[in-house]
Amino acid sequence: MCSIAGVIGGDMTRDVRHAIAEKMNIALRHRGPDQNGIFDSDWLSLAHNRLSVIDPENGIQPMTRSRWGCDYTIIYNGELYNTLELRKELEGMGFGFSTNCDTEVLLCSYMAWGKECLHKLNGIFAFAIYDERLKKVFFARDRLGVKPLFYALSGNALVFASEIKALFCHPAIKAKLDMQGLWQIVFLLPTRIPSTGVFKDVFELLPGWCMEFSQYGLSSHPYWQLQALPHNENAEDTIAHVSWLVKDSITRQLVSDVPLCTLLSGGLDSSIISSVAARHLHSQGRELDTYSFEYEGNKEHFKATHFQPDSDDAYATDMAKYIGSNHNILTATSEDITQLLQDAVKHRDLPGMGDVDSSLLYYCSKIKHSHTVGLSGECADEIFGGYPWFANAPEELVGFPWIYSLEMRSELFNDDIIKSAKGIGYINDVFNSCMMACPALDGESATDRTLRRISYASITYFMNSLLERKDRMSMASALEVRVPFAD
Repeated sequence: MCSIAGVIGGDMTRDVRHAIAEKMNIALRHRGPDQNGIFDSDWLSLAHNRLSVIDPENGIQPMTRSRWGCDYTIIYNGELYNTLELRKELEGMGFGFSTNCDTEVLLCSYMAWGKECLHKLNGIFAFAIYDERLKKVFFARDRLGVKPLFYALSGNALVFASEIKALFCHPAIKAKLDMQGLWQIVFLLPTRIPSTGVFKDVFELLPGWCMEFSQYGLSSHPYWQLQALPHNENAEDTIAHVSWLVKDSITRQLVSDVPLCTLLSGGLDSSIISSVAARHLHSQGRELDTYSFEYEGNKEHFKATHFQPDSDDAYATDMAKYIGSNHNILTATSEDITQLLQDAVKHRDLPGMGDVDSSLLYYCSKIKHSHTVGLSGECADEIFGGYPWFANAPEELVGFPWIYSLEMRSELFNDDIIKSAKGIGYINDVFNSCMMACPALDGESATDRTLRRISYASITYFMNSLLERKDRMSMASALEVRVPFAD
């Protein structure tokens, strides 16, 4: 993918603002090593690093286009999977195109429909578009938050970036931790509160939200939210509908002008993606490359857990034979994983999942030697109810189901510092706020209500953490990993 960053407004000269944007770009260079650029005006500097996936020769950013005498400039991190349909519609409205990349299509979509273009987009994205005539910047993030976007305010300036670390390149944005941030780290990991960056005064644009910044300040609102709707299809129609949606999502995400692969664990989710991808590529006379991952010594010492009742190794090999893919098995030693623990935290900007993070960081670095794009089965468990807490749902949900013991966590820290009683109360309030935000259907049973709450919490909190892990660990090696189940 790419990185975006920028500084808007503030009482500083154009040269100072440019220098800050340049530092931010350097801090994020790992996300887009192919090309980089900065757009400057008297009011802002927009910075971009590019990982070339579609039309490598012409899709350079920042990109500026004009219409009716007005200039619009975009920086964009993401991928649109309905680019061809949008382009055809825009050409019918009189737009011309000088590239084959989705960046130009996205920019023209905004020029044609304004913020309403968001309802037309099928893809993953975080972008900023500068409207020079109105002197405002429009931001948006995809519906489920696959692509990141963080920001902070300093006086009358807005600073934003794809990763938190770049915000601290601005001299007024400091890496400070207040009690709420500390409580998130102690009691909420591996998740965090959506809309926060844990650090004091660092915020995240929520999935499915957009915002505008101008001389009048900052405003934001959702353009898409999860809804509770009745399901009126019978079983046969449901199967056909879900099958079409999954296959369409996967095949749309196979578009790439650079080498593409799938991550095949042997589990149901990645096997579905790899099977559909292999058949689609075979119809074009192409072979799919697949990767599975092993830990050295895992076969001899494997122990079943609720999350993984069986070892994946044999399933991945069998599945690769069945779909006829060119399969590669990557093996990591304990030393490999241990040596990358610190790097994983640095790339994530926060404590995460320990060796779960560092192992993905290791495997992505190896995949990057041969491929630039991969498809992964993340998010299926949240959307289709694959976790133990769905199968063993309690009668009433009283806390985030993946957090087992807040009291045990508090014993690891000095209570004079973390003030555990207040911290646990704070996290309980966070959970209650999440439950209050969960939509409901009139007349649904207590069981359905509980399952809906588990689903909502899993998608808005736990899935956000996994998407963050996937994005940071893959982009550390400039590997774009797509997640078709998060369509």
